[in-house]
Amino acid sequence: MLSLAAAAIYWERRICAFIQGRVGPNRAGPFGLLQPMADAVKTLLKEDYAPGRVRKFYFSLAPAVAMFPGLAILAVIPFGSNLNGCPMVVADLNIGLLYALAVNSVGVYGIVLAGYASNSKYPFMGGIRSSAQIISYEVTMGLSVVPLLLLAGSLNLGRIVECQSGGLFHWMIFRQPLAFALFVIASFAETNRLPFDLPEAEQELVGGYNVEYGSMRFAMFFLGEYANMIAAAAMIVTLFLGGWTLPWFGLDQQAATFWTGALHIAIFLAKVKLVVLGFIWTRWMWPRFRYDQLMSLGWRKLLPLALANMVLTAFVLWARA
Repeated sequence: MLSLAAAAIYWERRICAFIQGRVGPNRAGPFGLLQPMADAVKTLLKEDYAPGRVRKFYFSLAPAVAMFPGLAILAVIPFGSNLNGCPMVVADLNIGLLYALAVNSVGVYGIVLAGYASNSKYPFMGGIRSSAQIISYEVTMGLSVVPLLLLAGSLNLGRIVECQSGGLFHWMIFRQPLAFALFVIASFAETNRLPFDLPEAEQELVGGYNVEYGSMRFAMFFLGEYANMIAAAAMIVTLFLGGWTLPWFGLDQQAATFWTGALHIAIFLAKVKLVVLGFIWTRWMWPRFRYDQLMSLGWRKLLPLALANMVLTAFVLWARA
């Protein structure tokens, strides 16, 4: 995960520079490839300073809590079929999707704790914004995956991938395009990425919940954001984009050899990379919503659409039965 986060940071800088017509980081190594390493060294050498007015226990706890979901969700993600007989998933839970949604909701506590522990107005406002935003879009995210559960008949992420192995149009993005759109929008809000980065909003809150942080504490927030983004991309690939399968290379070709299993993993990681690049591209192409627009979109538009899609899917399945 840390390697993927470092790669995502590098991609973000290069894509940002391309979109904005700038040179971008190109001093640390060829094409700036050593830039993430230079960032890590710079962070490690900075003084680990905490202002005197902060609530020190919660101040130190918040970065770890914020980074936890991105790492824990990976436990149930099926990266491939199997590799020399070993399943490519850490924990093949029958309630894997429920586990992922539950763990994802924990991340907001790190941001709220950071806002509370900093004992400063801008971080506190960022924490309050984040809690309201997560509550609003968590409901839409949960409801958007219910039609997938109705179609797959299982909460197991591996089983959901199997249901998409029959061909391109078996992928859930084609069977449930509205659910896909709702899940992607909710993922942007859950990960605090533009156009939903209201908890940070540099022009309004000077960075929001992480204003008082520096050194490795700030780095954990920074890595946590990218870890959560990668975890969200992995969930999107697993639920809607066929996981590690391809239309002409699915479960009918089980990983009987090491190289076939490795190819499955490569397919999954390539899809994750494309989704992460979509997250990055959106950040530098879209303006930030106003806070009232954020709330209105979540409660007045996305939530009714998620409910309608769930009811319609259930009705269609009942009518076919």
